[in-house]
Amino acid sequence: MAAHHCQFRIYYEDTDAGGIVYHARYLGFAERARAEALRSLGLGVGEMAEQDGIGFVVRQLGIRYHAPLRLDELMDVETVLLQMSGARLNLRQVITNLSRAGQKSVVIEVELACLKLAGMSPLRLLASYREKLSGLTVPEERSA
Repeated sequence: MAAHHCQFRIYYEDTDAGGIVYHARYLGFAERARAEALRSLGLGVGEMAEQDGIGFVVRQLGIRYHAPLRLDELMDVETVLLQMSGARLNLRQVITNLSRAGQKSVVIEVELACLKLAGMSPLRLLASYREKLSGLTVPEERSA
């Protein structure tokens, strides 16, 4: 499978008075794209919680802004697994502006922790999860 792609349009609610996407909205776009990436692998967030009592929480993230998105533009969020270890996942999400020839807008690197929801305690990734998540890994030459 490799990278997962999810597209969104920028609506009025996403922007400030100048029609530019408010900086915190990018985190919401990234969250939705991560949920869709997991769903595409057969790891729906609701199903993981209900069936296995497992969830992912953001442990750490970094965000770099390159160029703003504006009202009515179309964006793509590419989600790629960088690393998987123990109870953690490291992902990179690149948001590009499809309305401006794929101009890079934002790069987010996020570390997720796997938790047993009942006690909110760290949980090593199940083998079945690890196998499915490996579908988001990009070959070495593309991951740089």
